[in-house]
Amino acid sequence: MSALLTLDRVSLAAPDGRQLFSDLTLAIGRERVGLVGRNGSGKSTLLRAVAGEIQPIAGTITLGGSIGALWQEVGGSTAADLLGVAPALARLARIEGGAGTEVDFEFADWTLPGRIETALAAIGLGTVDLARPIASFSGGERMRLGLARLMIEAPDLILLDEPTNNLDGEGRDAVARLIEGWRGGALIASHDRELLERVDRIVALSPVGVSQFGGGWSAFADAREAERERAAQALERSEAAARSAAREAQAVRERQARRDSGGRAYAASGSAPRIALGLSKRRAEATAGKGERLSARLIEEAQDALDEARASVERVTPLTMSLPETGLAANRTVLAFDDVVLDRGGRRLFGPLTFTVRGPERIAIAGANGSGKSSLLKLVTGELDPSGGTVQRGVACALLDQHVGLLADNLSLLDNLRRQQRELTANQAHAALARFGFRNRDASRLAGTLSGGERLRAGLACVMSSAAPPQMLLLDEPTNHLDLTSIEALEQALQTYDGALLVVSHDPAFLSAIAAQRAIALP
Repeated sequence: MSALLTLDRVSLAAPDGRQLFSDLTLAIGRERVGLVGRNGSGKSTLLRAVAGEIQPIAGTITLGGSIGALWQEVGGSTAADLLGVAPALARLARIEGGAGTEVDFEFADWTLPGRIETALAAIGLGTVDLARPIASFSGGERMRLGLARLMIEAPDLILLDEPTNNLDGEGRDAVARLIEGWRGGALIASHDRELLERVDRIVALSPVGVSQFGGGWSAFADAREAERERAAQALERSEAAARSAAREAQAVRERQARRDSGGRAYAASGSAPRIALGLSKRRAEATAGKGERLSARLIEEAQDALDEARASVERVTPLTMSLPETGLAANRTVLAFDDVVLDRGGRRLFGPLTFTVRGPERIAIAGANGSGKSSLLKLVTGELDPSGGTVQRGVACALLDQHVGLLADNLSLLDNLRRQQRELTANQAHAALARFGFRNRDASRLAGTLSGGERLRAGLACVMSSAAPPQMLLLDEPTNHLDLTSIEALEQALQTYDGALLVVSHDPAFLSAIAAQRAIALP
């Protein structure tokens, strides 16, 4: 299999000069390769480097075919621009209008209209006005248009940067179909576990090294869990060795103390010649010094091994956070919608909608892009008023959108928390942040410098640190901007949360992990 892309000992750095990873050697043929890593590990930077937009600080990148890319932010002023067909369609229009030049006739592609129609149908958009402004399309629709462009261009290698972000179920299916049917190569940076299950192998980026795993997400997760288990066992062995070295050092000191005591008693008896006493004293001092040096060396070696084992565990063990208990009763009416209708911009988003949430239920809000899911959450908080019907709220709730907009970017985490929870002292606020993984100087970091996962943790700290935590959490696409490690940490925290959950998410794996019990579907 000839390589469509070859990376030879590639090293990349962030714009601030921080090295992201080094010595990545990789060859990609007609296969699907998943790219994973924590936010800031260099996934998008690597894709940009492959596309020729960024130069590596070391190593070489060689392409063996044509390349196409789908970025999270797509450009262009019209749908035709985004599809990359505006010049070619203009050429056909000139010919059909009788104004075509020789160059127009030479390069005219009469198959293009049919290929555009086929691609738009394949990604679920149907007929699209190609002159329509890009700004009028939703984020999910723009992503689908980007997928259609790849289908029209049909390059040998495609680069996909979080292609399922902002996509509903139908859009995710379109991405999956594209990848499964692609006859060339694909390098896909994603945190979508269902999508990663479909790849042939996974490359994991981190500052301490680059790892490669054969197979999809399940194989990667199994290998990662085995690595965590090995690290935990190595830590146990190192702790046992450190304790053993400390015990042996203590035993050496006690034996030497007994010998010294016996020597002093012998000297005090007056029966030994003075020269013999001097020789005996020097021999005892030398023996004691040698024993102390040996003990110190053994303890130092054991401590070094222990420090290394602890660092390894910290590297492979995910961050955890725990949400406080809310004490929500099982039969408490948390929320009730009665024939609720919402109209926006002269059209009906949804309704009439009737449902009740009781106790710590976990409910998914389902619907296509633009169906009003986020607006429904704003009805729950009272930020929006219904156009008809009634909304009854039985408990306090808190909303975290996918950008965690409650955080002020220009304020520190400590100031953000105290702005939300004014009754907390500085010490209490520091302790609250520590429970969500922000310790010591982390409290002084500006919110605008946080990664997606850090931002969500900080948002949870802000809303869950009151004396009476909210008994219902509203989450709007919480996994969109999180890396896989952060998603799993959030899942673990929500699994033990005893309040109600109302979640907007297109991520089936996430909804399964938090045990969503039922779905409220919007048309």
